[in-house]
Amino acid sequence: MEPPIDRIKLSQSAKDQLTKLKRLTKIDQWNILCRWAFCRSLAEPTIPSPVPIITDSNVEMSWRVFGGEMSDILLIALKQRCHNDGFPLDKETLATQFRLHLHRGIGYLAGDPNIKKIEDLVAIALLS
Repeated sequence: MEPPIDRIKLSQSAKDQLTKLKRLTKIDQWNILCRWAFCRSLAEPTIPSPVPIITDSNVEMSWRVFGGEMSDILLIALKQRCHNDGFPLDKETLATQFRLHLHRGIGYLAGDPNIKKIEDLVAIALLS
């Protein structure tokens, strides 16, 4: 499947939030934390606010690195969510919604006072 975005670049704020999550969870790969964040946002019933995202950090990865073995599944989940939210499934819309979900999810995870270790991420997933 062709990804909606080739290179994923994060905002400085998202990088700072991921750095905090890396310290708390001991997960040291950006891409794994980004997957958790993306899925966390997809689980939220509301549509992410269409805020501009300034990709001003030095954290960058390809879609394949982001998704790993789950890249096609994550793309299908994004397309399904866009469909459910009434958005078209063109590449530009998918890319925009992906960025919005990713950054919202990072903010949700970093702002959750209950996340203090990796087991807390698992607990969130089991409750969703």
